Amino acid sequence: MKRALYLSASVLSLVCCNAAYAQLQVSGGVETVVVTAERRSENLMKTPISADVISGGDLAAKGVVTVDQLQFIAPSVTVDNFGQGIDFNIRGIGKGEHNSQTATGVITYRDGVATFPGYVAEEPYYDISDIQILRGPQGTFVGQNATGGAVFVDSNNPVIGGGYDGYVMSGFGNYDDGMVQGAVNIPVSDDFALRVAGFGDARGSFYSIQDTDPADNCPHQKYANCKPGYNPGDVRWGAGRVSALWKPSEPLTVLFKVDADYLDNGAYPSDPFEDGFHTYQGVGGTNTHYTDLFHITANAPQSAMDRFVRTSLKIDYVLPDGITLRSISGYQTASTDYTADLDGASFVDPHFILTPTLGVAYGVDNFTFFDKVGETIYSQEFNVISPDTGLVTWVFGAYTQANTYDFEKPYQFVIGEPATSLASIYALQGNNPNQAYAAFGQASLNLSNGVQLQLGGRWSDSRSKNDVQILQFGSFLADQQHTESSSFDYKGSINWTINDDQFVYAFIATGFKPGGLNVPVGLGVPAPFGPERDTEYEVGWKATWLDGHMRTQLDGFYNDYKNFQVTIGYPLFPTFGFEVNDPNASKIYGFEAETQASFGNFAFTGGIGLMHSSLGQFFATDPRIASFTACDPATGPASSSCIDLKGHPQTYAPNFSLNLSAQYTFDVGNGDKLTPRVNYAHESDQWATLFDNSLLGDHLAARDILGAQLDWTHETYDITLYGTNLTNLHYVAALNSGLRFAGFPRQYGIRLTKLF
Repeated sequence: MKRALYLSASVLSLVCCNAAYAQLQVSGGVETVVVTAERRSENLMKTPISADVISGGDLAAKGVVTVDQLQFIAPSVTVDNFGQGIDFNIRGIGKGEHNSQTATGVITYRDGVATFPGYVAEEPYYDISDIQILRGPQGTFVGQNATGGAVFVDSNNPVIGGGYDGYVMSGFGNYDDGMVQGAVNIPVSDDFALRVAGFGDARGSFYSIQDTDPADNCPHQKYANCKPGYNPGDVRWGAGRVSALWKPSEPLTVLFKVDADYLDNGAYPSDPFEDGFHTYQGVGGTNTHYTDLFHITANAPQSAMDRFVRTSLKIDYVLPDGITLRSISGYQTASTDYTADLDGASFVDPHFILTPTLGVAYGVDNFTFFDKVGETIYSQEFNVISPDTGLVTWVFGAYTQANTYDFEKPYQFVIGEPATSLASIYALQGNNPNQAYAAFGQASLNLSNGVQLQLGGRWSDSRSKNDVQILQFGSFLADQQHTESSSFDYKGSINWTINDDQFVYAFIATGFKPGGLNVPVGLGVPAPFGPERDTEYEVGWKATWLDGHMRTQLDGFYNDYKNFQVTIGYPLFPTFGFEVNDPNASKIYGFEAETQASFGNFAFTGGIGLMHSSLGQFFATDPRIASFTACDPATGPASSSCIDLKGHPQTYAPNFSLNLSAQYTFDVGNGDKLTPRVNYAHESDQWATLFDNSLLGDHLAARDILGAQLDWTHETYDITLYGTNLTNLHYVAALNSGLRFAGFPRQYGIRLTKLF
């Protein structure tokens, strides 16, 4: 995971108001949860969708700080952080390949606006109203980039007619962590209100990093006396949000929000996967470089800086007949700067130069990467929404987006040796503009006896263009390509509200992720790769029990996943990678169950996900292993280097996931409350690549994450002792470019919140 982007667990309190923990503490039963994924507010328990809706208070109670930790509170969710961006998968579908040309398959919306799909993926959660995690393809309402699902994050809105209320919170923890955040509602007039929220965090590195290169003048130091540019992963974060709500008349509502984040992440430390082996693989003998995940070596500068501004404007106008006209406009601009020790080492070991069994070169010793990339997004959506009642309800809409990646000049994207010689680097500059257009709609026929028929569809068109220049080991290459993908996706559902407490549904839904462009590597201009398409069949049962004290969600799903986008070795030059589509469909199916309950002072939640994935027949050469044998993706032929991947599991798709949380509130007199909480999550083992080669670090072990809190509430004050990953499990969370990235270690501390 992106180590430097982890805020301290002291940020876990996202309390914003007196009702912060309401959902877990409703004495009369579990609170009704509303989902807005289909452009209207609906009861989650009566909506044909598999989803989790987590309030801001629940985020605090379950220890969720950034997007990475969503995987520990919802079944069938995996988030893999490699530094500059994340690979987000739901039910094994999303982004299985970590590179800039592959689009995401799980898109995130912030306050109604689709956010950055590649970079700047981990802005902090603060002053949050709720997060909605939608599982399965969302082709009708979200469109492209939602083959696996979607996440909607909504911050708290201003309140017209309210008072000057809000919260301030500070926290202190291990790793020299200090944090502060807060928000205030400002009632400007009878029809206008503001909400201002802010956040800051400073934390030391999780890592001890040694540089054994004498030329760097800092042997065996934690980069304390090294030359400028060295950073072990110290975090310095600052973020702010201003929201304005204007309601000049009953029909018209205008909501404007602007976010600005400065995220100095320090570094993304990682080390070679070989450091996790006790013996040299393939040659035997004790590995003298075996080490813990958080005690590593490096000899190249490291840095990581993300900055962005996002604005959103939502305008609702309700006509006299109850029809709502809606406009949602977004503008976002971001920059990301990243410098890394790409081989993750400061030594040269002859055992790592060539492993005879695998034929893999390691220990380059001075291999680096850096880039400076800008991204700008304009988006506009229009909706026409019928009233919520009637024989037929409907939604129609249109959407357009322009997203441009700017790889800064002169050649600020560099892979290779330090740039003392053009013959030793691969460098790129230019831009990659993308456009998307869509029209969509859904209609619901509300029949007698609680039966409802739904049918929706979306036409999408996506276009991508490369206008880049490349320097490859001294040779100049021009890349002027374009590609276009279009799709019609749909959802058809049969729903039955048996009674107020029982709801069942069955649907078929499709999703679409556009294709993209491969970058030339001196072997001519490679063909674009095509779009992915997913067809999902799902049945579900939602129920409320025990006079409203417990609710359950059960679902089963089957995915016919076609044209999976995967990076393989060039057929005649496998040491270079390029992206193609799996010519045969993959199969992914599973079962999920969730429950939430509240019995007086005791409350608990739980979720379980079972999943099986199997690739369609597909031949590929692992680009990490040198081979010059031709290998056609469709026909092979199979050999020691041309591997038949049929039946292999999807990457980062654990077969089993489990999350549990429980709390009990003790009344200790004078209105004070003492609440202990415990959270537990398990993810089974998984594979980091499709080749399932444990000798190359592909196998990631299962992980069990335990957290706890002790919360004392006195009037408007709240004091919380917290701990996350209490067993201090050191586990590999992701693998990329031969480097292993660690999951976050144990964190603990105290935070104080004052409501006003």
